[in-house]
Amino acid sequence: MERRMGPVMDEGVSLEDRKVNDKRIVVYLAFTFILTFGIEIFLIMPMAGNADIRKAFLAQILVTGMMFLPALGVVFTRLVTKEGFQFESLMIAFRLKGNLRYYGLAWFGFAFLIFFGAALYFLIFPKHFDPDMGYAKALLGAQMQAGGAAFTDEQIKLMVWVQLAVGIIIAPFANFLPCFGEEWGWRGYLFPRLLNRFGAVHALLAEGLIWGLWHTPLIVMGHNYGVGYLGFPVTGILAMCIFCTVIGIILSYMTMKTKSCIPAVIGHGTINGLAQAGIYYTSLENPYNVFLGPVPVGLIGGAGFILVAAGLLYHYYKEEK
Repeated sequence: MERRMGPVMDEGVSLEDRKVNDKRIVVYLAFTFILTFGIEIFLIMPMAGNADIRKAFLAQILVTGMMFLPALGVVFTRLVTKEGFQFESLMIAFRLKGNLRYYGLAWFGFAFLIFFGAALYFLIFPKHFDPDMGYAKALLGAQMQAGGAAFTDEQIKLMVWVQLAVGIIIAPFANFLPCFGEEWGWRGYLFPRLLNRFGAVHALLAEGLIWGLWHTPLIVMGHNYGVGYLGFPVTGILAMCIFCTVIGIILSYMTMKTKSCIPAVIGHGTINGLAQAGIYYTSLENPYNVFLGPVPVGLIGGAGFILVAAGLLYHYYKEEK
């Protein structure tokens, strides 16, 4: 962050400082996108879905590893542009004092919005809801059988409930490191520089679009939305851009308020840990529509996040006006 976390770069900032800010944006995006796309297209894509279980498993590990590349981009850009690593500019302090409400939003608030979206989806599409957890029984039952174990339907239900309860408590911490890899890059580094360059509203929208497009190779491989749907993969990429913009607005808001990317890391970890919760209650006979829900990447499953993000965006729009 060059000057301050404000709505736009100070009028007194020199043209040279603006050029430096722009250069850092370009270097960061070029490094992060080229490295990510190169690895995913030429290394992961050939292994994904491979009949060789070991290669398919390695591909999944590498996909998780991709989350660290935005953080690597921060280190690279700071070195190349001679920006340095002054602690105050790193945006990684916890800053708990006076900011607990933002941590609460990122943790329990996000969990509530995930469950709210799933419940709303099932209210609109009741035939997709299965109180007996047909999907969970099929999925977990197959996994147990593969491991040589067998459980009753009631035991599988109990396992799901325990898994969801534990997920609410530990998801932000279990996912902390990989989510830090993304959030230090997108929210801790890129967003303050977009903010300085464009102002809040345009920075929020630009960051969401960039973050969504960064997922393009994964969407092509079937992550989040699968394959074979109408308009594949363009509609999936568009849906991911919308999702990333919505979530990014909220995560960036918390980053602005706390001057730290740590609440965003916790929020990201909560989403990653609980996003699939609604799927456990879906019906095998009446498959859910992933573009609608019950997961938060769907328009209905993510309705709670959309409402919060819209309110924040409108707030900043009025403030800038």
